[in-house]
Amino acid sequence: MKPNASAVPLSLPNLTNPVRTLGVIPARLASTRLHRKVLREIAGRPMLAWVYDAARACPQLDDLLIATDSEEVEALCKQHNMPVVMTSPDLPSGSDRVHAVAQTHPADIYVNIQGDEPLLRPEHLTALLAPFASSAADVTTLKVRCAPPNIANPNAVKVVTAIDGRALYFSRSTVPYDRDGIGPPVWKHLGIYAYRAAALNQFHALAPSFLELTERLEQLRFLENNISVYVAETDFDTIGVDTEEDLKRVEEILRDRAEL
Repeated sequence: MKPNASAVPLSLPNLTNPVRTLGVIPARLASTRLHRKVLREIAGRPMLAWVYDAARACPQLDDLLIATDSEEVEALCKQHNMPVVMTSPDLPSGSDRVHAVAQTHPADIYVNIQGDEPLLRPEHLTALLAPFASSAADVTTLKVRCAPPNIANPNAVKVVTAIDGRALYFSRSTVPYDRDGIGPPVWKHLGIYAYRAAALNQFHALAPSFLELTERLEQLRFLENNISVYVAETDFDTIGVDTEEDLKRVEEILRDRAEL
């Protein structure tokens, strides 16, 4: 396998805004819970195509490409005219795959868009990028009100923030713990990230941290190393596809959308 692709511009450069934003969809073929999931069809289209088209509709992205370690995924991308870059199969995380892309595709901000989030909307990315205009954010991510069935679900990651939106902690546990029954909101974290180039480089250079390894949440590496993560709110929840049940739920939702 060899690096072989360049991103296709989505629009002419914005000469009034020197900040260049590149969207990257890491699409690793191997998956532990749902085999070959990025290639699975949902409502007649590959999962990866749903993600790509939603991201491409976001006007804040200057370019968008898919980063994979699979020649089969590469072939699918070419078939559907989706720009693709080949990366090493040894990269341990999506953030590391985005960093690999950054070595040959310069930008000021990189957006890490999960390849297993077919319910992605362009509004997610618009909200994700907004904090860079008004804060000292090194990294941004998203939160949505946590539905009651997910509050105790360890697969639904929770986040707590400071008043200004800066992340204080991410956890698979229910946080905050409501000792006196006052009913504070519980926020679910959506695993979509944007990074300034320097923060992405710093993340890649750091060893996995204690809390990251304990919770199995790579974003904790940023917090443990004093890299600010700002969390923007969205009204739109997503379903990361990890099981056959997830796949069926997502297909029902997308078919309902198409009928509206």
